[in-house]
Parts: sequence; structure tokens; C-alpha cells
Amino acid sequence: MDYAQGRPQNSPQPSDSEDPALPPLDRVLVGDCVQLMARLASGSVDMVFADPPYNLQLQGELLRPNHSRVDGVEEDWDRFADFATYDKFTQDWLTQARRVLKPDGSLWVIGSYHNIFRVGAKLQDLGFWILNDIVWRKTNPMPNFRGKRFTNAHETMIWAARGEKARYTFNYQAMKALNEDLQMRSDWLIPICGGPERLREEDGAKVHPTQKPEALLHRAILAASKPGATILDPFAGTGTTCAVAKRLGRHWIGIERDPKYAAWARERVAAIEPGASDAVATTASKREEPRIPFGWLIEHGLLKPGQLLYGPGRRHTAKVRADGSLVSADATGSIHRIGAQVQGAPACNGWIFWHVETKGALVPIDTLRQQLRARLN
Repeated sequence: MDYAQGRPQNSPQPSDSEDPALPPLDRVLVGDCVQLMARLASGSVDMVFADPPYNLQLQGELLRPNHSRVDGVEEDWDRFADFATYDKFTQDWLTQARRVLKPDGSLWVIGSYHNIFRVGAKLQDLGFWILNDIVWRKTNPMPNFRGKRFTNAHETMIWAARGEKARYTFNYQAMKALNEDLQMRSDWLIPICGGPERLREEDGAKVHPTQKPEALLHRAILAASKPGATILDPFAGTGTTCAVAKRLGRHWIGIERDPKYAAWARERVAAIEPGASDAVATTASKREEPRIPFGWLIEHGLLKPGQLLYGPGRRHTAKVRADGSLVSADATGSIHRIGAQVQGAPACNGWIFWHVETKGALVPIDTLRQQLRARLN
């Protein structure tokens, strides 16, 4: 549909050679995103990243103080007849996006204040469950040339699961590793797309006025998918999502209605070398790691029966027994039970509480567990 005019339009359709399989992995398809998503199998996609038209609602040209024109405010793909038309467009593509997502998949959508709140309401109406709103803070935003409002220095992303009780991928440890071992916050300070990353025509003009920085997609894809997952971008533009997905060892599907943008996307992605499996591996969370019982440390010789374990500051001690239990004073039990008992606490994480002496220093027994886990893997 041509949603700007509210009537059907003969938008570019894929040729016979582009007829999508189910799913058409690692390809940029040309055509209407709603029509092409309808041809994808239900539950075939792990993650959707969508950068839909923002419906900026600007009248006339926006000029800088030097009278040069600001890009991206009068493009046909961003013009809609009214809010109702835009809402219908939003509902249509979100309905298809939810259908093609796997039960444990998730959706990201980015927008500005012009559209993101309307998109968020439609998300909830359709059954999506919002997990976070992410504020992309731009280090180099476009100034407010008219001086009548605050400078628009951010855009908002919504991250949503398919439903309230849906399981979804979140690579928490990977996000901590990316952020110098600190929890990743929901405000991301990233420059707008520029430099050699910005695609330009031969005359220097921008190929696409709203090309997103690869750093933004790198973080979203790394956070919410695993290597080998399938990432769908229904508004692919010049292929930022597809390029980053390929580099991170994910499969990708791009849909773009403008043949010119699609051609740039295909050329761009073709030049990307996919990352090796060991390079794109995601740091696993402790919940995902294989369980290592304490007794295995004894079986594999990392601890010996009769060896002493120490609490912090050596205030408490316990002796290791051959069956994987500890004995302290008159009590015996697991590392967790004895750790709690010696402290008079209701519970204890024995892996963190108990230490072993190594070369005169106390080392948490969790370190030994990690060593054994690495050895077994």
C-alpha cells in the first residue's frame, strides 16, 4: 500500500530470481515490507530491528543559517496523509513482524518524538511486552536552527518481547563485557553516522538521509541474539542492520522498497567479511553455563579430601570431605549450608563465600569451578 496516499501502488516487487524462500536468508528483498513479510514462515526470525518512517510532519524546507537545506525532511517515504494512516501502516507491519518472530524472539524499533509513542501504543495493543526503552544520546546532534525548542539530541528505541511471559535472549554478560564490566545502562551515548561509514554519492551527497551508525546496531544485535540467529530488518535502507548482522555471524533478511537503497545495501553487505565463530561468540551468563557440582572439584583433583576452606578474612574454616560435603565443628553439609550456618545467616552462596589457600593467598572456590568448566568444555 502507498500509505501516504491511502491507495494501492505498484511498488517494486522482487523479480523471479528474488522470489523469497522461507526464509530467504542473507538477502535484501525489494518491495513492500508488509507484503514480503507475509510470505515469510511464521516463527522463522529470532530478532527484528525496525527503523520505520518517522512521519516528521514538517512543512516546507528546513534551512540552516547559511540557507543550505537539511536532508531527510521532505522524502516521499516519510510523508503520510494523517495520523490514522500512519497508525494503520504501523499496525500492519507490526502484525507481520510479530507473526514471523519465534516465541523467544524480540523486536527493536527506533523513532523520534514524532512517532515512537504511537508505535509503542500499537506494540502493546498487539500483545508485545515492552522490556526497555533505550535512549540513543547523540554526541553530535543536529543543532536547533530556529531556536524555538530544545535541541533534539536523542532518539528512542523500544525493545519488546513477543508477549508478557515470553522467554527472550538477553546477553547480560556480553553487555557487561562491552561496558568495562559494568551493567549496561539504557542510555547509549553514540555518535550519529559520519566519516567513512556514511555512504555518499559521487558528488558527495548522502545516499540515505537517516543512515544509522553501525555501533548502534552492533550493541542491539549483540544484546538480543546469538551467533547463527536470523535478524530481519523490514526497513533496511542502505543495509546497516544486514552489514552488522553478517559481521557478527548472524543470518539476515533485509526488506527495502526503494531499489536504489537496496542496491547500495547489497553492495555494502557483499564487502563484509563474516566474523569467525570464535570471534563472534557471546559471553555466556552464569545461568547458561553448565552446572558444576562442588564434588567434581574433588573428583578432578582441584581440591583434596581433608583440605581446609576459609571464609573471608579467615574468620571461619571448614574441611573438605571426599563426598563433596564440608565439616565445620559438629556440622556437615553442602558448601552453601555450612557457609550459612557458620555465619548464622538464612542462606549463603558457598562458591563465593569459601576460599582455598593458594601460594599464601585466598582464592574463591568459584575460580576452581571456572577452571574445571573451561577444561570440560
